[in-house]
Amino acid sequence: MKRLIDAILAAKRPVALTGAGVSTLSGIPDFRGPQGMYRNPEAEKIFDIDWFDRDPGVYYRGCRELVYGLEKFEPGPVHRALKKLEDVGHLGGIATQNIDMLHQKAGSSNVWELHGSPLWHHCRRCGKEVRFEAVCEQLKRGAEVARCDCGGPLKPDITFFGEMLPEAALTQAQSAAIGADVMLVLGTSLTVFPAAGLPNLTLHAGGKVFIVNAQPTALDRYAAGRYPDLREFAEAIESALK
Repeated sequence: MKRLIDAILAAKRPVALTGAGVSTLSGIPDFRGPQGMYRNPEAEKIFDIDWFDRDPGVYYRGCRELVYGLEKFEPGPVHRALKKLEDVGHLGGIATQNIDMLHQKAGSSNVWELHGSPLWHHCRRCGKEVRFEAVCEQLKRGAEVARCDCGGPLKPDITFFGEMLPEAALTQAQSAAIGADVMLVLGTSLTVFPAAGLPNLTLHAGGKVFIVNAQPTALDRYAAGRYPDLREFAEAIESALK
């Protein structure tokens, strides 16, 4: 772990890529884990744009707890460690596959949300923009589907199957990956593309990739360092920055 910390502190352009493992330390189930959303019999429909337009209730039933209950979750040790790295100038930005907004809640200011975010919702009928908090209020009052004033269903700016990833976030993350001399891959098994391709951009540009993840990844053999424990990583950062 010392080698990893030394590399981060010596890097001129370090960036991070985070996945579900970072948020499970906050108590949020991995969507693909044993308690995750994809255990739901309707899982394939929950984030399918065609199904949303057919029956938005499928999405809202599936996400009522894990998305619209996010207020009860707090940033975990990795979120806090990355914020501290940013504060001292040792992290240029975070590309995240997560949609829980916990990096922002921890105070990180440069976050590229590769799969979108529920922070804003848009009406599928008139296009009106509505904040996450207003949608939560509707659901707390018992609405089965959050709706615009015009009656149209409100869809979160999360990327559903059948939609393109947010172009600006992906472009910024790719540019940062190419320019990075160190990329931290944290809590992701690198199986979902195009996010999983970001470390390759760093490697091809001559940068180093360090992986901290409980499960093996396809890039382990190319990594400058491979570590299994995210909590240990966060504690090492905290200790180094005291």
